[in-house]
Amino acid sequence: MNGFDWLYLFEVSLAGIGAGGLYALTGLAFVIIYKATRVVNLAIGEMLMLSAYIFFAFTAGMQLPAWVAIVLTVVVSALLGAGFERLLIRPMLGESPISTFMVTVGLASILVGVVELVWTADPRRLPEFMPGGAVMIGEAFVAPKVFYAFLVTAVLIALVLGVFRFWRGGVALRATASDQAAAYSMGINVPKVFSLSWTLAAAIAAVAGILVGAIGGISSSMGVFGLSVLVVVIVCGLDSIVGALVGGLLIGLIESWAAAYLGGEYKLLATFCVLVLILLVRPYGLFGTHEIERL
Repeated sequence: MNGFDWLYLFEVSLAGIGAGGLYALTGLAFVIIYKATRVVNLAIGEMLMLSAYIFFAFTAGMQLPAWVAIVLTVVVSALLGAGFERLLIRPMLGESPISTFMVTVGLASILVGVVELVWTADPRRLPEFMPGGAVMIGEAFVAPKVFYAFLVTAVLIALVLGVFRFWRGGVALRATASDQAAAYSMGINVPKVFSLSWTLAAAIAAVAGILVGAIGGISSSMGVFGLSVLVVVIVCGLDSIVGALVGGLLIGLIESWAAAYLGGEYKLLATFCVLVLILLVRPYGLFGTHEIERL
């Protein structure tokens, strides 16, 4: 082949943008929890994994239609998120950040154990529920699951941003994230906002888990997806919603380019090199604020 294959680069970039959309969606769930509660939730990948298995139980186990299973999965995951906050996180209020961080590490391990106990550690495939026809953008081919997952992700992100902007609960979330003491003084029920943040984040992670599982299958090791999400939010700021969206697309592109031109084993190496370089220049992330205390 003579010259550089620009079509291949375009196809690789589209795949990276598709993966980046899922990173951005999960990063949004991560940031919502951090902004409202100042908790670094390392279990976000495992929450995503559990949601994928719940969807699997509804579809493959109970033979429910996909759209019913999606709604039920989101509802169950949201309730679990509220339960995690009430039982594990709220008792830790006032404790050191590292103690709360370790609680989320323990939660991640517990969720992996539960999944392996119920479904074993064997990888599984979700039932097909997305259109399977070829998708072309110009002359570039895009995997249909990646394309439709990105569309769902874009719609959901827009919906969440609209909730933050116009819904009263979203306004309370933003107020609490800006200044908890001021939110208390204005009559906002801050503990209720904490619960709302975990509920909303778990619902978002549920959708992300279903989409990730539909593309690559499900297994008890799905939580490693959260590692890339953690890179996303650290690179662009733990408390920045815009950063989560931009960082997700950025890391998705970098991983896709590294896998295509260097090899799949270099994906994480490339992302962590970017993480180190950016933190050397911007210790608080590209969009982060200087009040953040890193662990």
